[in-house]
Amino acid sequence: MNKYLALTLVLLVLVSGCAAPTATPTAVVPPATDTPVATATPSATPKPTATPTATPTPVPVGDVIEFEMSGAFRFFWEQANTDAGSPGYGLIRDRYPGSPGISSIASVGFGLTAYLVGIQKGYVSQQEVYERVSGTLDTLLSLERVNGFYYHFLDMRSGKRAWNSEVSSIDTAILLMGVLSVGEYFGGDIGAKAQRIYDEVNWPWFVDKSRNMFYMAYRPEKGFEGHWDFYAEQLMLYILAAGSDTHPVDPAVYYAFTRHRAKYGDGKPFIHSWFGSIFTYQFSHAWIDFRDYYDRDGVNWFDNSVEASLAHYNFAVAVDDKYQTIGPLAWGLTACDGPDGYEGRYGAPPSGYDYKAHYVDDTVPPAGAIGSIVFLPKQAEQAMLYYYSFERLKGPYGFQDAFNLSRGWFATDVIGIDKGISLLMLANYQSDFIYTITMRNAHIQKGLERLQFTKRAE
Repeated sequence: MNKYLALTLVLLVLVSGCAAPTATPTAVVPPATDTPVATATPSATPKPTATPTATPTPVPVGDVIEFEMSGAFRFFWEQANTDAGSPGYGLIRDRYPGSPGISSIASVGFGLTAYLVGIQKGYVSQQEVYERVSGTLDTLLSLERVNGFYYHFLDMRSGKRAWNSEVSSIDTAILLMGVLSVGEYFGGDIGAKAQRIYDEVNWPWFVDKSRNMFYMAYRPEKGFEGHWDFYAEQLMLYILAAGSDTHPVDPAVYYAFTRHRAKYGDGKPFIHSWFGSIFTYQFSHAWIDFRDYYDRDGVNWFDNSVEASLAHYNFAVAVDDKYQTIGPLAWGLTACDGPDGYEGRYGAPPSGYDYKAHYVDDTVPPAGAIGSIVFLPKQAEQAMLYYYSFERLKGPYGFQDAFNLSRGWFATDVIGIDKGISLLMLANYQSDFIYTITMRNAHIQKGLERLQFTKRAE
């Protein structure tokens, strides 16, 4: 089936009223251009002899949203270590079915918040989540850390560093967003454990004082590596660090990274990331509601992510005739699995300083558009309906990580951070659920205040 017929059918489903109404956010707002990822190469599905065709399924978009939300939740719930006697209890797989036995702390961070969505949606009971969360926080308190920061990848059973991975500033931040969300939700002893984990992070230790910038990574064998010197997914890092009572950073660190503005086509200029990967405009927004917040320079990061998402969509429309996958129904290019393995350079213009830093090979991850559903609701809904029409793109944990029709390739894995951004953004789209919890947290509010964010409606 060609894309034009698919577009017509998707639009008919939306306009006909088949789609169940979903809540439109009243307002909202935007993780590293080269955040280290799992080195294991996922096994690719053998290329079929003929290009696969999609059979449109006239289902309400609300059903497709529920398919992805329930599937994504099951990933975090089922792919966690639930052995109560294990040092790695509560650690969640980086991906499935690839890289068995390996957890990423970012996946744990998304997973902790995902459990709260599970309560709200009725997938599991509050008591079940309480017990899982309490044990997970106990594990986090017992794991090896460096000045409070965690290693990126861990052995799920032992909780030990895996793959000689780095101590990661951004992945620790993602973990802490999950930790603070469950602490805020439950309070009591879970709140106390979450507070202790957060308080023990020595944020200034990870700052390069000579440049007033956070490093990206630290390895005991080599020292510090990389800098957060360009806009990406790291906004949460500054807010967490500024909001600390025990080890706060100077607010100047937030204002030190490069804010390069550019536009795509006739769109408005916005502050873009180096590779233009759409996840960089989404991750911090999974927890922090930037809708009415402006920093001292007048930047509204929510509006910035709207423009970035629109640039991704318009790019997909513009190259529709060039690619079999990318188009108005398949947009939002981001770091994900591809036919040749994991690729962190997937993105759309603007990128770099010359619009050439991003990489495109017709691979599209469903998480790209879904993660921008609070920014471009209708375009994201259309994409979800289209993705749902491909049987090979559907699995027990919702949508598989990505697909590429030019290569006849469909991912065999799902990845924790991609499931996480999809689930959390869908929860926010439906009811602001995550925002309502996170924005009550005193440290998030303190961080925004110290960074000179002001709230105003315009």
